[in-house]
Amino acid sequence: MDLASRYKGVVGLVFGNDNSSSTEDSYVERLLDRISNGVLAEDRRTAISDLQSIVAESRAAQLAFGAMGFPVLMGVLKDEREDFEMVRGALETLVGALTPIDHVKGPTNEVQPALMNADLLSREPESISLILSLLSEEDFYVRYYTLQLLTALLTSSPNRLQEAILTIPRGITRLMDMLMDREVIRNEALLLLTYLTREAEEIQKIIVFEGAFEKIFSIIKEEGGSEGGVVVQDCLELLNNNLRHNASNQILLRETIGFDPLISILKLRANTYSFTQQKTINLLSVLETISLLISGGPDTDPSKDSNRTTNKAVLVQKKVLDHLLMLGVESQWAPVPVRCAALRCIGDLIAGHSKNLDALASKVLGEEPQVEPALNSILRIILRTSSMQEFTAADYVFKCFCEKNDDGQRMLASTLIPQPHSMTQSPLEEDVNMSFGSMLLRGLTLTENEGDLESCCRAASVLSHILKDNIQCKEKVIKIELEAPTPSLGTPEPLLHRMVKYLALASSMKSKDGKSNTGHVFVQPIILKLLVTWLANCPSAVHSFLDSRHHLTCLLELVSNPSATVCTMGLAAILLGECVLYNKSSENGRDAFTVVDTISQKIGLTSYLLKFDEMQKSSIFASIKSSQPRRPLTRSNAASMADIEDVDENDLSDKKNNDHPILSVIFDAHFVNFIKRLEENIRESIVEVYSHPKSQVAVVPAELEQKNGENDKEYIERLKLFLEKQCFEIQGLLGRNATLAEELAKTGGGGSGSSQAEQRAGGISERVQVDTLRRDLQESSQRLEFLKAEKAKAESDLSMYRNLVGKLESDLKSLSNAYNSLEQANFNLETEVKALRSGDAAPFPDLEAVKAEAREEAQKESEAELNDLLVCLGQEQSRVERLSSRLEELGEDVDKLLEGIGDDAGLPEDEEEEE
Repeated sequence: MDLASRYKGVVGLVFGNDNSSSTEDSYVERLLDRISNGVLAEDRRTAISDLQSIVAESRAAQLAFGAMGFPVLMGVLKDEREDFEMVRGALETLVGALTPIDHVKGPTNEVQPALMNADLLSREPESISLILSLLSEEDFYVRYYTLQLLTALLTSSPNRLQEAILTIPRGITRLMDMLMDREVIRNEALLLLTYLTREAEEIQKIIVFEGAFEKIFSIIKEEGGSEGGVVVQDCLELLNNNLRHNASNQILLRETIGFDPLISILKLRANTYSFTQQKTINLLSVLETISLLISGGPDTDPSKDSNRTTNKAVLVQKKVLDHLLMLGVESQWAPVPVRCAALRCIGDLIAGHSKNLDALASKVLGEEPQVEPALNSILRIILRTSSMQEFTAADYVFKCFCEKNDDGQRMLASTLIPQPHSMTQSPLEEDVNMSFGSMLLRGLTLTENEGDLESCCRAASVLSHILKDNIQCKEKVIKIELEAPTPSLGTPEPLLHRMVKYLALASSMKSKDGKSNTGHVFVQPIILKLLVTWLANCPSAVHSFLDSRHHLTCLLELVSNPSATVCTMGLAAILLGECVLYNKSSENGRDAFTVVDTISQKIGLTSYLLKFDEMQKSSIFASIKSSQPRRPLTRSNAASMADIEDVDENDLSDKKNNDHPILSVIFDAHFVNFIKRLEENIRESIVEVYSHPKSQVAVVPAELEQKNGENDKEYIERLKLFLEKQCFEIQGLLGRNATLAEELAKTGGGGSGSSQAEQRAGGISERVQVDTLRRDLQESSQRLEFLKAEKAKAESDLSMYRNLVGKLESDLKSLSNAYNSLEQANFNLETEVKALRSGDAAPFPDLEAVKAEAREEAQKESEAELNDLLVCLGQEQSRVERLSSRLEELGEDVDKLLEGIGDDAGLPEDEEEEE
């Protein structure tokens, strides 16, 4: 070993050569020389006894011993095992050298000799192995001081000693054997194992396979269970170390000895009304054990989730729920920390487990005839207890009961039936016979004094759990109407309106000195939590909220109130944002645009959005993490946790704008994350409102109607001008709104860092530009569709006129054929006349006269038909001209359309002359 040279270098560097310690150095050196070189055994024993005394009392002696004493005493332990007195003296001296001397106060940055000695000794694995081997000695004191030395080493250098013990064969086994030794040694070994198993999973597994569970519960039973002393506490701490985040050990416990020995510790025996401090600590320790078996950790391993689910089912089968309800609800003499821990265990036991939820819902407490459901009793604790810690623990039960339990939420909501005003004013003792809903509504609607306002906020917290993520329950509770405090002076009002009324009442209450009442620092945030939960994804709730204009005014005042806490202003801003985000109303004065416009006028959108960032920076929101493991119960903190006290609200009086510490429990990680997501959606919704027109035009303006005496060309030109003007105005409006939206995004995100603000602003700017382009494309598409419709109509008219022209041309051709036939008949007659003349026939009438007469009649008939046809053709020609001009305005080539028309038929050009 080269311990001495290494230590001297460290001591010389840290402390220098102080002459004040030279006396102790020389004295320690002489004693070590007598121990190592002495001839007489008695003289050596006396020297080691003197060394033990001075090392236990002097820091300088501890330093001197560390510099040169370890090799000497380790040699004694190794070579003189038969001399128990020398070995005991050496062990006691080593314990003294590793024990800090508390009564000597030095500078805070001064190196502690005891810690340096422990670090030096733990660096040598051979030394640890040698010390462990002493546990097999028969001498009682040798084993006792060996355990004390290991405990002192473990306190100063836990990691190094854990690694050393794991490398030593049968190291853990030797320690476990000490649990079956005499009581004093057993207790020392128990204390050593509690230090050794902290954050050491490998050692935990070895200890469990060495039969730790059986030995632990055997000692607990021997010591008297929860009525036992500190040994029971040490046993339970060791048990908890082996079960914490260790699924394999939990499975081994469940499948070997089971949970019965654990549950038996919870049973209150004959002395039910007496709770000493040690009994309280023991009960808290066993409740911590149950919590470790059933509560979720930071991991999301499916196998561990399955293990927790199995643990919950087995524990409920073993009737642990009855014992927890006895400790947390029925036992009025149990200390507040025990009741709180039992209630939290109930919450963890039912969370996410449908059978356990049903088991709690069906539990009844008390004895006939005074029995009531367990949930009613827990609600009464919430409404009546004077301890804020007990309120939050009982509230946690309802949070776990309602989480992802739609049937349970509907069951509780179905009992919310308003009672007559006379019943709500009955004494509190009569609420035993009330239903759950009646008791909850009573808590929500008591008289408007200071004490009842706190009770109202507690009931509001329970109602928020019932309404969370359940649209059916929200719709049902919206319909609940309450009688006015004085029925003759008012009409019934919705429960939602009453809660807003209490919110305003809490902000107006002042203490006697005129300052804000710090007792209500948590009242407003809890009521706001209810309203935020209620309005989330529920347009009908938003509509009911906006039924009264005073509600919006109340929120605006709360957001801008300088005396309100950061959390209160932020939640009020979130509630205003929900009135925009979930607003489906199109009524004037209630729509989303009106709410945003009101916020802009009364507060300013920049100031409004800054409330979000201030809230996220507040201590309540910044300190919330996804999972906050509860602090393990150890010897060092057990007494303080057993004497837990509520937060002193007077401490808050001199801290401006500080949120109540109880809110960090009420506002859990789920709610904080929900608020963060809601905030992002609200920002996007406000940008969306400002990037779009307020409403679509539902009535056709007078400019779109064709005026009397206005031809089609003039009408189309006027429509073009009107549309261009409208498009220009809309583009200007959208451009201004896009600029405003970008500025809004940049200023609103300033509290979360410049880079994040720039990213958010850039994303919103791009989205606004895309929306603008999309609307431009939509308008162009609509205009194109309108032009296509006009073109189709024109083509239809052109086709109709083509058909009409074809028909007229056919009629004209028929008329021409008839005229030709008549001419042919006339020619034939003339031929016959000539033939008759040449045959000297009898005289005939004057043929020329007959022919002239016939020609005249035919010409009259033909002229009449031609006049009619020309009139028709003139009318059609005017129509064709009008249609052609219209098609030219629409961009069509009229000559191309008319190409080929009239080529096949027409009027004959070769009229025959009469003879």
